[in-house]
Amino acid sequence: MSEQLVEMVDNDGVVRLTINRPKALNALNREVIEALAEILDRLEGREGLRAVLITGAGEKSFVAGADITAMREMNPLEARDFAGQALKTIKRLETLPVPVVALVNGFCLGGGCELALACDWAVASDNAVFGQPEVLLGVIPGFGGSQRLPRRVGPAMALDLCTTGRKIDAQEALRIGLVNQVMSQAELEDYAATLTKQLSGNGPGAVRSAKQVIHDGMDQDLNSALALETSLFALCFASDEQREGMSAFVEKRKPNF
Repeated sequence: MSEQLVEMVDNDGVVRLTINRPKALNALNREVIEALAEILDRLEGREGLRAVLITGAGEKSFVAGADITAMREMNPLEARDFAGQALKTIKRLETLPVPVVALVNGFCLGGGCELALACDWAVASDNAVFGQPEVLLGVIPGFGGSQRLPRRVGPAMALDLCTTGRKIDAQEALRIGLVNQVMSQAELEDYAATLTKQLSGNGPGAVRSAKQVIHDGMDQDLNSALALETSLFALCFASDEQREGMSAFVEKRKPNF
């Protein structure tokens, strides 16, 4: 791999990002966050973007956390600035209009778990380890973990993980809903290839609308969310994509999106 802190590979609009600090177990520091922000500058608003997959370099770690060596000497103002930088960048990843999927290939702790939580869903290798162990360092999660984790796994489990600092394996992460699937390292790569093929074959506008209605609807009451769904469903019928997809179905051929 090159010396880029975040590598990007584009496969027909399905972009794979790799956090590339394997000697530091891909820990997040200012430079990594800045590199991710620069890539997001290119991805936001880009035509033809279908999905983003994010993983870590090597087979040991997705992201083992924030860089504790860099954080150790920070004062409160510096810590606030660092957390703000990370939160802003992670939020930009979260709000991309396409599916964002974490491929968790090892340690996924602290800031790494918070990065995975900002993705639409996560799949994990069977050697993955998850946790929010910040209390063991005398601090709390600072990159959104205290808010995204209870929304993903419920407040009781989030309190368990954030106050004990305990780590959980991939199977427990699956049981509590932190990840969608668990598989071997080799299968993780197969999953990425299969997902790329699936997403490339779906109507890109419909995929974006599906993400929008689920995310936006979760913050509304049920009746308002259902009205949003109806509106976006109807708007699909103004698109060439809908005409092509339904024509292909009737004509028993593969759609050309």
